[in-house]
Amino acid sequence: MNAKAEAKESRFDLVKWLVVVALVAVGVVGNQLYSSESILYRVVALLVLAFVAAFIALQTSKGQAFFVLVKEARAEIRKVVWPTRQETTQTTLIVVAVVLVMALLLWGLDSLLGWLVSMIVG
Repeated sequence: MNAKAEAKESRFDLVKWLVVVALVAVGVVGNQLYSSESILYRVVALLVLAFVAAFIALQTSKGQAFFVLVKEARAEIRKVVWPTRQETTQTTLIVVAVVLVMALLLWGLDSLLGWLVSMIVG
């Protein structure tokens, strides 16, 4: 594990995770209980609960490690050299051509084997 991502666990981490689980449970139960209410109100309430739960989860040592992982992943994604549109098109056409050729070969082999089996069986 990354040395930066390793953080000392707080003694309140368990309490924070219990609060997160309780918030998720309140969201699920509340959504079910208030199913007769407008969908807009329920979605807004669920988004608020999800934001609060995520904020509390990020205050734990595992949450902070996850946040560091996300930041490092974004930095790595920025380093990727993405193919141009022409390279993507050419690669796609090559894949389509190979698939068609293989389909024809397999169809021919299946037809040949089917004919041979029908000749042997009768």
